[in-house]
Amino acid sequence: MQLKEKEITVLKDLQTQEKSCIEKYGRYKEQAKDPELKNLFESLQQNEQEHYDSLEQVINGTVPTANCNCNSGKEYQPKATYTMLGDSEDKKNDCFLATDCIGTEKLVSGEYNTEVFAFGDSAIRKLLADIQVEEQNHAEMLYKYKTANAMA
Repeated sequence: MQLKEKEITVLKDLQTQEKSCIEKYGRYKEQAKDPELKNLFESLQQNEQEHYDSLEQVINGTVPTANCNCNSGKEYQPKATYTMLGDSEDKKNDCFLATDCIGTEKLVSGEYNTEVFAFGDSAIRKLLADIQVEEQNHAEMLYKYKTANAMA
């Protein structure tokens, strides 16, 4: 498989987005107060690393099999740590972190939605479309966390 220069540029740009997400989830995992949110951030950080690695494989000439985890958002059932009563500083902090990450996931999902059209190879388009669905699932999981903890 021979990629065009534009395709390589798009893949590298997407990797930059993934690297930012990896770093953000790593930092936010350390800042989160709720163990449930820490675990969610760790899981999402691993998913973003898998996305980064998949893009690297494409740059190197191999398209990995799309492994879309289409049900992760639907199946995620966070346990509530915070209650409706009270607005502790820890709750406010964790709400900010989760809300910020939802915004990031929306941005990254939109990038995949647009950039998928830069590729002629259907296997690459399938991979990018699957990653885009996973980014949507990440936002859904974060929103479910917020809902369960009376933050939404």
